Amino acid sequence: MKKITLPLTDDVIKDLHAGDSVLLTGTVITGRDAAHKRLYELLQKGEPLPVNIEGEVIYYVGPAPAKPGHAVGPAGPTSSYRMDKYTPALLDRGLKGMIGKGARNEAVIESMKKNGVVYFAAIGGAAALISRSIKKSELLAYEDLGTEAIYRFTVEDFPAIVVIDSYGNSVLVK
Repeated sequence: MKKITLPLTDDVIKDLHAGDSVLLTGTVITGRDAAHKRLYELLQKGEPLPVNIEGEVIYYVGPAPAKPGHAVGPAGPTSSYRMDKYTPALLDRGLKGMIGKGARNEAVIESMKKNGVVYFAAIGGAAALISRSIKKSELLAYEDLGTEAIYRFTVEDFPAIVVIDSYGNSVLVK
């Protein structure tokens, strides 16, 4: 088990390999389909993004509402392939890591290799457990999207697995 302090550095990314179990501590941003579409459309127009994604790790999640005393409600990962259309453009803008579940397409994997990016999987079905590692939630953009808005989560010992490393190696069966 590797303990990783975020933000990710290029040296840390190079030392991560498909199959590594990690505990992430620091901050991540969140976003799902609708937020990705909006970010992508801004990039296509040459307009500034509402959040600086350079060096960030994004968690594909739309957490349930928080109960009193908790930063978020259950917060399980969303299927990552739904973001594949938009992902290479975001990686080219400096995004360094992604957390989700499931396979990625070849264009995303090639962009990961080109940009030195890592893809982590969070455990599907463990939303309540994962939410315990989220200590703080702060709205950053797209409030109208509700739980699918872009947030900054402060995480402590967030459990994940390196599914695809920056070399393109994957634990997923093709």
